[in-house]
Amino acid sequence: MTDNVMNENNASVADAPAIVARGISKRFKSRLGRSDKSQLAIWFWELDRVTLTLIGILMGLGLIAVAAASPASAARLSTASVTLDPLYFFYRQLRWLAVGVPMMIVISMLPKTQARRLAIAAALFFGLLLMLVPILGETKNGAQRWIGYGLTIQPSEFLKPAFAVATAWILSLKARDPDLPVLAVTFAITCAIGFFLMMQPNLGATIIFFGIWFVLALLAGLSFQIIAVSIVAGIGGLTTAYLFYPVATQRINAWLFGGDQFDQVSFAHNTLTSSGFIGAGPGLGTAKFRLPEAHTDYIFSVIGEEFGLLACAAIAIFYLVFMGRVLLRLQEEKDLFLTLAVSGLAAQIVGQAMINIAVNLQLFPSKGMTLPFISYGGSSMLALCFAAGLLLALSRRNPYLDRSSFDRSWQQ
Repeated sequence: MTDNVMNENNASVADAPAIVARGISKRFKSRLGRSDKSQLAIWFWELDRVTLTLIGILMGLGLIAVAAASPASAARLSTASVTLDPLYFFYRQLRWLAVGVPMMIVISMLPKTQARRLAIAAALFFGLLLMLVPILGETKNGAQRWIGYGLTIQPSEFLKPAFAVATAWILSLKARDPDLPVLAVTFAITCAIGFFLMMQPNLGATIIFFGIWFVLALLAGLSFQIIAVSIVAGIGGLTTAYLFYPVATQRINAWLFGGDQFDQVSFAHNTLTSSGFIGAGPGLGTAKFRLPEAHTDYIFSVIGEEFGLLACAAIAIFYLVFMGRVLLRLQEEKDLFLTLAVSGLAAQIVGQAMINIAVNLQLFPSKGMTLPFISYGGSSMLALCFAAGLLLALSRRNPYLDRSSFDRSWQQ
């Protein structure tokens, strides 16, 4: 009998982990199951978890890339009196993500109406800060783009996603009243933003804002005549920048006619292609030490050197998959505002990525633009988390809801 008792006790001990696991699984299912009506469960089931996963993977790849680029930038920025840790920018990127990711999750939990109102309020606030940059802004690397004391931010980075949502809301008002001059109003706002950006100067951000407006205007039903006028105006704007903006003149000349051996885009392209398809290996790159802004604008070239052209191609495809997933999510969306807002946010992120990649491939003049979720940056990463949070909030939907019979208006 004693042996039987001991065997039963041993069996109970052996089964304990399985019992605990079943208990945890049961609690999880009951907590986030489809019968759970809590706000957390509703958020979990309405959220586009595929898009959230893609964003998380990009952030993870970004940490690896920043760790690879950090030694080069730390060595370049170290002085005789101050020596930066080789992983200085990697540790700081972890800090920015520790702030940005929770912010993204919290924003994604907002109801669509509150997310829209948050974006409009942010557009007004950061638009005001943008206008104050020429007066109170801090100059770095020859550009006056930052504002603040101690902790500085770049208002234009936060204004991008807020502008996309606010513009989508204004354009969607045309569905209520076709006589409203929404295209003229949004174009005038975009031109005003472009004016203040060029005072910094910041041609790259100006292109992004006009690109967002153009995509949203197309989706809102822009006429062929206005499309033609917009294209001509865009070409005229770039020509004006080339003629009267010395930095643009230099960079466009280097792109059209080829820069010298010390041109930063040439450095980036040479770094990108220096180690072939599979790369030199993590931490083994040497060309990155001659590369300016290896951890920000030209991190794509560092990825090419250490992880190979195949890794670069995979990242480019990843952004296209992200865009495709967002568009697939919108396939059955009937609300004009939601369609425009989510499309505008995705266009901002993917458009910026494509420009950054094109610059590193010498297919586009240098623009001083980061690679979304991968490049190092405080304002850039926090603003992108803000954009991702808005995108996730506005693309949430009930998986059991018949979209054809449920069409809300978000213009209230």
